Amino acid sequence: MDHDLNTLIDLAHRAGKLVMDVYEGDFVTREKEDGSALTEADERAEKLILEGLAKAFPDVPVLAEEAAARGEIPELGGRFILVDPLDGTREFSNRTGEFTVNIALVEDGVPVMGVVYAPAMAKMYAGASGRGAWLQSLDAKQTRSDAADATEIKTRKRPAQGLVAVASRSHRSAETETLLADLGVTDFEPAGSSLKFCLVATGEADVYPRLGRTMEWDTAAGQAVLEAAGGRVHVLDSSGTEGEPLRYGKAERGYDNPHFIAWGE
Repeated sequence: MDHDLNTLIDLAHRAGKLVMDVYEGDFVTREKEDGSALTEADERAEKLILEGLAKAFPDVPVLAEEAAARGEIPELGGRFILVDPLDGTREFSNRTGEFTVNIALVEDGVPVMGVVYAPAMAKMYAGASGRGAWLQSLDAKQTRSDAADATEIKTRKRPAQGLVAVASRSHRSAETETLLADLGVTDFEPAGSSLKFCLVATGEADVYPRLGRTMEWDTAAGQAVLEAAGGRVHVLDSSGTEGEPLRYGKAERGYDNPHFIAWGE
């Protein structure tokens, strides 16, 4: 792992500690204007990450979820960073443990580097285009030097019969169920937040379809990890047909994503 990726890992790890400090105490879940959930953990983690990125990447613009909700959207250009300080706030509020800290570097619309940290599960996923992807056991209370060495992760080949799909605990729909049946899915692995991408990246599942609305900061880090592990993420149209790869910097859409499908090898 190079210096830039290690910087993202360190920031996600430090943010994860703040998230866990809130998670282990009493907290209030508020609702934003768009109906999504917000807690003190979202705000504290984003502040730490933005301060760290400003020092480490002073010339790279950052689009972060809570700042964007306040209308703070910079001119991004071809190289920028996407931040979701707490992906899966509903899971956080419900205390399922399935929430993550997401940071991704995007170049020319492609998520070329990303980290997905699940602090309650002590799992740090990281990946960089052309260099591979890794999983590291890393408790939020540890220092990096205390953590076990990272293990390389790879997607698995499509099985001859019966796909394992992963989908959201919170956002499954009848449309998703129909697509899963059409794909020949015979087993299902539920998961929250960006962990869905990570289960495909580690070969624990084969496919992750998403037919609901997501924002770019929700998906970029998970996509970076998955693609570095050998997978792919493509746009899915209304007929269920795959299109071009899912890309980023879609200002004309308000930085939301179309429907998509993520595959292993």
